[in-house]
Order: sequence, then C-alpha cells, then structure tokens
Amino acid sequence: MTVTLASPAPGPIVYPESDGKPMADNTKQARWIVILFDNLLALLAEVADVFIAADLLWYPVEGEPETCQAPDVFVAFGRPRGDRGSYKQWEEGGIAPQVVFEILSPGNDYTEMADKHDFYEQHGVEEYYVYNPDKNSLVVYVRRGEVLRRVRPADGFVSPRLKIRFQLTAPEMTVYRPDGRPFLMFDQLEAERVQAVERAEQADKRAEQAGERAEQADKRAEQAEQALHQADERAEHAEEGRRQADEARRLAERQTVEAAGEIERLRRLLEAAGQTGQQE
Repeated sequence: MTVTLASPAPGPIVYPESDGKPMADNTKQARWIVILFDNLLALLAEVADVFIAADLLWYPVEGEPETCQAPDVFVAFGRPRGDRGSYKQWEEGGIAPQVVFEILSPGNDYTEMADKHDFYEQHGVEEYYVYNPDKNSLVVYVRRGEVLRRVRPADGFVSPRLKIRFQLTAPEMTVYRPDGRPFLMFDQLEAERVQAVERAEQADKRAEQAGERAEQADKRAEQAEQALHQADERAEHAEEGRRQADEARRLAERQTVEAAGEIERLRRLLEAAGQTGQQE
C-alpha cells in the first residue's frame, strides 16, 4: 500500500521590516536624509493625506517580498499619516510613492543605482532625485509616460509635486520652500519654531497691553463723559440761579418803584392835609 503524505500548508508570506542595511553610511548622508525628512514633514504639515517616510521598505507587489526597495526618503500623497512597519502598496489603496529621494554614499555603486532607477520607473514613481553630497550634484528624473526621464539642468529645478526648488550654487545644495525659505536642520527648525512661539507670545502680550490701554481709554472717556455731564448740570444750576436772581432783581425793582410811588402818594396827601389846616 502506498501512502501519500499531504504537503504542509504554506505559511503566511513574511514581508521583512528591515533589509539589514544601515540607514546611512556616514554622517553627511544621514544629515541630508534628516534634512529632507524633517523639512518635508514641516512643509506638508497642513496637507490632510500625505505619508512621508525615511528608510522604510516599500513592497509594491503582494506575494513578492523579494521585490522591494527602501528609499532614503519618499512621499506618498493620498495616504494617511501614521506608523508603519513597511509600505505595502496593496494595503495603501494601490498608491505608489510619487516622490523619492536617494542620498548617495561612497558605498553606492552604478549597478545598485541603476537597479533602483529601474525599480522606481517600473512601479510608478513620478519624481526621483539622486543627490551626491560629496560632489554637490543632483540628478533629477521626472515621469514621462512609462519612463523616468532625466531633467537638465537640475540647478533651479522646481518639483512639480512639492513645489520646492533646488539650488546648487553654494558648496552644498540648498532646497527652498515654495515661500522662499530654505530647508533647515532640526535644531534650526526648532529654533525657528521657538522664535515663532516667542513672536506669537509677544504679539499676544502687545495685544493684551493694547486691550488694557483701550480699556483705560474707555474708562477715561467715561470719566470725561461724567465730568461733562456734571458740568452741564452745574451750568443748568447756574442758569437757574441767574434766572432766579434776575427775577429777584426785577421784583426788587418793581417793589422799589411801587414803594417810591406810595411814598410820593403819601407825601402828596400830607401836603394836602397841611394846606387844609392852614386854611382853617
């Protein structure tokens, strides 16, 4: 009798969350990864749905864990923020990262970079940037149909998606935000944030002081209004006093006239009486 043993059921496919390679080979490469990652986070902080990652494994095809790359920095519009162990594209609505940055180190060779270019071209990246900090050189690729075409010159190029501008005239590349401000290191970003907070606090303090001054001005205006009202009342009282004094004066004058008339009448009566007595 022949017994056929069933093959064991295949286990779940494992998608590693690390490729075993360091994020950066040197401090210069690490610094540029951090600059791009931190500043893109700050730049896109107000965008509702955008996921930004650094050195995160991207798996574009379900069931093919060997098909992956870990871009130094990538941006995926249309995906929510949040923590991920890896970027599994089929769990991200099928959306591939649109923008990818690679920072060269001495350990990167031509074949590795050619493979990365082919990978990003095949799996839908729209903008691909390769910066060599040792040579201060930038290579820019933009999707044209099914392929990533190199754009020249890179100096002064403005990202169609991010609206950031790259300048290569200084010893190191300078990246400018759409508003013209340059990308900064984390400590510079923090200092800028602290300064912004201080400016906001100072503005609040000035506004509070202005409010206090306005309140004091209102109080002085109210006091002035009360003083004016009191002055009006005193003026009314004074006017009433003058009116009463005028009436008293007119009364006194009339009484004086009447008294003079009465005296004259009495004098005449006395004179008349005297004359009568003499005749008798």
